[in-house]
Amino acid sequence: MIDADDLISLVRNYNPRTDEALIRKAYDYGKRMHEGQYRRSGEPYFSHPVAVAAILTEMRLDDATIVTALLHDTIEDTGANYDEVAKLFGDEIAELVDGVTKLTNLQLSSTEARQAENFRKLLMAMSKDLRVILVKLADRLHNMRTIRAMKPEKQVQKARETMDIYAPLAGRMGMQWMREELEDLAFRVLNPEARNSIIRRFVSLQRETGDIVHQITSDIRAELEKNGIEAEVFGRAKKPYSIWRKMQEKKQGFSRLSDIYGFRIITQTEQDCYRALGAVHHRWRAVPGRFKDYISQPKSNGYRSIHTTVSGRDGKRVEIQIRTRQMHEVAEAGVAAHWSYRDGVRAENPFAVDPARWLAGLTERFGNAEDHGEFLEHVRLEMYSDQVFCFTPKGDVVKLPRGATPIDFAYAIHTRIGNSCVGAKVDGVRVPLWTRLKNGQSVEIVTAEGQTPPATWLDIVATGKAKSAIRRSLREADRSRYMRLGRELARVAFEHIGKKATDKALATAADTMGLESADELLARIGSAEISARAVVEKLYPELVGTEAEEEIEASRAIIGVPDGQTVERASCCQPLPGERIVGITYRGRGAVMHAIDCPVLAEFEDQPDRWLDLHWHSGRHKAEYAVTLDITISNAYGVLGRICTLIGEQKANISDLHFIDRKPDFYRILIDVEVRDIEHLHAVVTAIDADSDVASIERHRNLEAAQAGGAGEGAGGVQTPSKAVLHREPF
Repeated sequence: MIDADDLISLVRNYNPRTDEALIRKAYDYGKRMHEGQYRRSGEPYFSHPVAVAAILTEMRLDDATIVTALLHDTIEDTGANYDEVAKLFGDEIAELVDGVTKLTNLQLSSTEARQAENFRKLLMAMSKDLRVILVKLADRLHNMRTIRAMKPEKQVQKARETMDIYAPLAGRMGMQWMREELEDLAFRVLNPEARNSIIRRFVSLQRETGDIVHQITSDIRAELEKNGIEAEVFGRAKKPYSIWRKMQEKKQGFSRLSDIYGFRIITQTEQDCYRALGAVHHRWRAVPGRFKDYISQPKSNGYRSIHTTVSGRDGKRVEIQIRTRQMHEVAEAGVAAHWSYRDGVRAENPFAVDPARWLAGLTERFGNAEDHGEFLEHVRLEMYSDQVFCFTPKGDVVKLPRGATPIDFAYAIHTRIGNSCVGAKVDGVRVPLWTRLKNGQSVEIVTAEGQTPPATWLDIVATGKAKSAIRRSLREADRSRYMRLGRELARVAFEHIGKKATDKALATAADTMGLESADELLARIGSAEISARAVVEKLYPELVGTEAEEEIEASRAIIGVPDGQTVERASCCQPLPGERIVGITYRGRGAVMHAIDCPVLAEFEDQPDRWLDLHWHSGRHKAEYAVTLDITISNAYGVLGRICTLIGEQKANISDLHFIDRKPDFYRILIDVEVRDIEHLHAVVTAIDADSDVASIERHRNLEAAQAGGAGEGAGGVQTPSKAVLHREPF
């Protein structure tokens, strides 16, 4: 453990005006408060806060942040409290220490709902003062460096949390060195065999090729000197985890992986960056598609650099980053460069990003999430994303994550443009909407009025903003459809008891049931969350009080049938309780019952003496009335079984099923379903229609059966429809 003098010396190296007394006071206070506490390794506990402070000196941070590191565990693990810290060290440091304490208590690897809420708290803490998360990242880095002392199961938990949350967060803040070290330390715990294998391969490669990093570095220096460019050149092999990730992404073995070395050229001026790029490309062949200019198009965290990959010595690919000294400082410190000191004053780096502006941009993209799943999705997309820069036809720059599509581009401009997008042109050429955009491309969006985003877009887009907007549009579209269906169900239910589903009645029912509005009530009825009968019972309990207890038999379901005469349901329209009906009499056969809108009735308009005025008995009927549904479903594993299950869940029975069209991507089937009434049918249809693998569902009208004389229900079950006479009436 380094002592107070050594720590002060580290700070004085970049900040000669440091408040030595304040740091010494914090050192002594923290050491006293942690007296008698030990880490699992057996070291005094205070060695950890001191190590965290030392890590932060590498980023040349201010005195308040260094003191916070020394005290960051005092409120949580000792007898110290907020008021005491504020009294001794001031409100600013007390706020920072309290913020780190709250972050430490967040369980970021808990259940999804809890994790999302804790992510929100993490962002709130960052928004108050970003130095809180800098201390927390340094705290996690030292804990990962010393993780071997922990129990194995705790090591895995912390390593997974580091890989999923803290490493990407460090990268998003521009602290790439910390991200790489955190990832590699976590990789050592999560997959030690793979890491050791890569290290062994490196050792073997060095034996075969010698010190290739030194060789290539010398080659680059010589080329720059030949062109009169003053610059520093550094080279290194990439971290084991970085290589492992490339192997997984490219599905290649180590021997086939070429760009495992990285080199940096640090120049004096921006002009020298481009001169160095020209010298490198003149000497070695550039690899197509591996060039990025983050100087002209910097990242949101202030990162600026030119990236290129060339075929170097012996044809080996090497990645080269070119930037100025100031750009390099920001590339190392990221957003933390805003607080870095040099010679006792805050460094005036023109490329350092204002943390408040960076956080505002980050939280704005997260703020649209409406539930825990969406929020976590937004966070993970943002944490892991690299960026591409595309242009509008007017030349405006649009920043998007890698893998973004023209749909993401459209939503980045405006939600209205995204929702109405029907096509796109990239560099003047029409392309599919699922095309992945590349740096520097010009994108033109084609829109059309009335267009709404389909659900399939969710699998295409890459940005959280686009996903959120598409889901919102889909919900609104479903709501409109459910409201229309709910109004029809309510109308039928109210007519059962001789009432009308007026706007006032629906508004009263909504208020009684604790809902915001009649529209909300109708949407819930249409989506089968609330039954229309329940609404009627809420408003008119005296009219339906006992009806639900007794089911009406089919033999007494029809009112208006003359004595001694039988009546059958027509198989052409399959009328159900709740629908208006009429009867057509046949000599020696009784009557056949049709729905009032059945096209077959047109044949009997000039025979009024054969018509019977019929209506259904009011009440709850048995689920024994077969109705045929025409359904088109995806030809995918388990879809038909799921549809059958949905029907069963609605307490309906399948009496027959017939495939009428088979294609590679879809099936069209007719299913006979036994239901109680029209309301029950609507509930079944709604449940099926909500399934994402159902392309369409309609009530089947089989006029062929009527023309063949099969008017009765028992005259033939499901029949294959003829296209010449098939009439299908959608709900």
